[in-house]
Amino acid sequence: MSRSGRDEDPDRLYTLTGGRSKPDYESFDFVTLVVSESEPTSGMSSEQAAILSMCRAPTAVVEIAAELRIPVGITTILLSDLLHAGKITVRHPQIGKATTPGAPWNSMPDTTTLEKVLVGLRNI
Repeated sequence: MSRSGRDEDPDRLYTLTGGRSKPDYESFDFVTLVVSESEPTSGMSSEQAAILSMCRAPTAVVEIAAELRIPVGITTILLSDLLHAGKITVRHPQIGKATTPGAPWNSMPDTTTLEKVLVGLRNI
């Protein structure tokens, strides 16, 4: 089984991002929730159209990347373009250490834990 993004043709990824290696906005992390504000239009890349379709309900950046089978970095560049065009809005969950006494029940685990979960899922 090949892992998504690892065996991806670099030329395709370069084309998807227009040669950029970083998003224009630093608004995205793994758990940022993305919500589409419009329907896909003609002239959009198939990946951007897919993002708008799947984000009718709030969807995390890492879920979008997994569904599209492209690296998270590339996904954030595509999301940055959509945000700039007003096609999506982003919501940031309240971040706090889940192990902190008195932390809200919805606080997020640290990124080390999330990375371990991602590695475990890839090994399945």
